[in-house]
Amino acid sequence: MAINSQQQNHYIKMQQLLKDLPWYVGEFIDHRRRKLSSSSLMNYCHDFKIFFNWIISESIYQGNIKEVPLEIMEKLTVQQMESFLGFLEYVLENKEITVNRKLSALKSLFNYLQNIAETPDLNPYISRNVMTKIDFNVMKDSIETTANKMEGKILMGDEYEAFRQFISHDYGQINKNNKKIFNFHILNKERDTAIISLILGSGLRLSEVVNLDLADIDFNKFTARAIRKGNKEQFVYFSKLAMDDLQEYLTVRTERYKVEKGVKALFVSAPMGPKGTSRRLSARAIEKMVEKYALAYGKPSLSVHKLRHSFATRYHREINDVPKLRRQLGHSSIQTTMIYTHIKNDDLKNAVDNMDIPKTEI
Repeated sequence: MAINSQQQNHYIKMQQLLKDLPWYVGEFIDHRRRKLSSSSLMNYCHDFKIFFNWIISESIYQGNIKEVPLEIMEKLTVQQMESFLGFLEYVLENKEITVNRKLSALKSLFNYLQNIAETPDLNPYISRNVMTKIDFNVMKDSIETTANKMEGKILMGDEYEAFRQFISHDYGQINKNNKKIFNFHILNKERDTAIISLILGSGLRLSEVVNLDLADIDFNKFTARAIRKGNKEQFVYFSKLAMDDLQEYLTVRTERYKVEKGVKALFVSAPMGPKGTSRRLSARAIEKMVEKYALAYGKPSLSVHKLRHSFATRYHREINDVPKLRRQLGHSSIQTTMIYTHIKNDDLKNAVDNMDIPKTEI
């Protein structure tokens, strides 16, 4: 499997984080390397650094976090772990879903120390695992509530094409008196339209769009080769409109962005640096690009992830096949996909409204 520059950057950052973490964390990361992406492993390291820094700040261990021994891990109490979760929620102001993610990372680490790693004497690294006694946060919002909160923050109905048209044309027109903004839009409008169109026409995640190479696009089958969560390879279908916008961008990609032959990235940045060369467009650059257009369009809550939600909502209304939608989105749990079955159910609303109409009028 080819490794792109984004994955290399994640790997480098992960290695830097590991230098400040205990040796057994490095062993755990090596163990998980075949099953998780470099970005996921990097996030694990960030979560572990928060945890070990907290251990030091609470004087559970006095010394450097790199030297926290296995004995400390084995003797952590339920009360201490509950205190750590409180720290995440009330001091760091992490949302429930974020706390659960960090809790999942710790559960995975402790499981490795107790049930997988072995000493030379074939004994587990730790014999007691406090994390088995710690439950995940129960999410307060039901699927219906989550779906209702999502409405108004995503594109619905005619907004799909209206937003795409806004990026490809209207944004430039409303800024035609500002030469800097106008010229920057003219430079990037084909690329930006292609990115938005691809997400709205496929439901790809931000990281999956960033990591796309030219060779990942099958122009005959209308598919994109994506590396999904867990490093799983999947060929994801996208719409004909997305293909049209993508091909229009590709007609200007090489010359306009001064792309050298060795650059495999599908989406590239404007030429930068003394040599004026382009490189793979970063995740943050795409996020900022979407934020810019969303604000100007009058829908500031719209984000890259909301574009993915927009695709999923539209797909479900057109196809009404949850298993297929789950595969298209790359969800590991069908419960996550079920959210889209609860967004603006007009049939249900009409049925309820009709209950108050006299039978002779129906």
